[in-house]
Amino acid sequence: LQGYASEMDNPNLVHLIPSALQNKKDILFGNLPEIYDFHNRIFLKEIENCIENPELLARCFLKRKEDLQIYEKYCQNKPRSEALWRQCGDSIFFQECQRKLDHKLSLDAYLLKPVQRITKYQLLLKEMLKCSKNSEGTAELEEALATMLDIIKSVNDSMHQIAITGYEGDVSELGKLLMQGSFNVWTDHKKGHNKVKDLARFKPMQRHLFLYTKMLLFCKKREENTDGHEKTASYSFKNSLKMSTVGITENVKGDNKKFEIWYNGREEVYIIQASSVELKNTWISEIRKVLT
Repeated sequence: LQGYASEMDNPNLVHLIPSALQNKKDILFGNLPEIYDFHNRIFLKEIENCIENPELLARCFLKRKEDLQIYEKYCQNKPRSEALWRQCGDSIFFQECQRKLDHKLSLDAYLLKPVQRITKYQLLLKEMLKCSKNSEGTAELEEALATMLDIIKSVNDSMHQIAITGYEGDVSELGKLLMQGSFNVWTDHKKGHNKVKDLARFKPMQRHLFLYTKMLLFCKKREENTDGHEKTASYSFKNSLKMSTVGITENVKGDNKKFEIWYNGREEVYIIQASSVELKNTWISEIRKVLT
């Protein structure tokens, strides 16, 4: 923030800033100032207070659960930030800042830090749990670990969600995103002439499902190469089912990884095959919660 972001306002360097970067500081850095401020003013002090009493550490995480959501915003902006960096990362402005700081690594390595940090907390808490079997604060550590895993899951889910294309409505109105993942899907529609008797012979569709409290979205995953860089996935919207009108059949004969979601009194039936029985059960329990 000091060596790069504030240098963008340095009158001596202003002429070196590439035009693609004009007024795009917020895109490149996302809400990094907010993350820095939270750690600097609040979280660091609270953690330092636990040096003598490590059993109190878990409480810091539980108390700051809401604040740590700021990482989700950062990660959501990351693809835009990376695209901008690819466009102008090799400019003289950044080289000059890096030279002044005497850094071996360029700015993009530092912009990755918050993403790495949010995934590291759970590892640290796991390590602490190993050292604190049945001692004071163990239960709170377990709760703190679950909290951090929850935050990582919601960051991960929201990263997939921002890649949905072609959905007419507003995904933010569909309620909380509970689960997302890829499945084999077969459909059986009673309407029309294509009443399918034997579904097993037909090739399944690959669909990426997004389960919200109000809606289940079926999307098709597309991987696009972004100008010679890593593949970015996008999910093109295919269809949706209102959760208030669906039913579920938990077991499908002949395959314990399959379950059914049906619509409108079985007028439309979707047979869904998970990659494992555990995954199927997790989805079923989430869907059941929504339905009840």
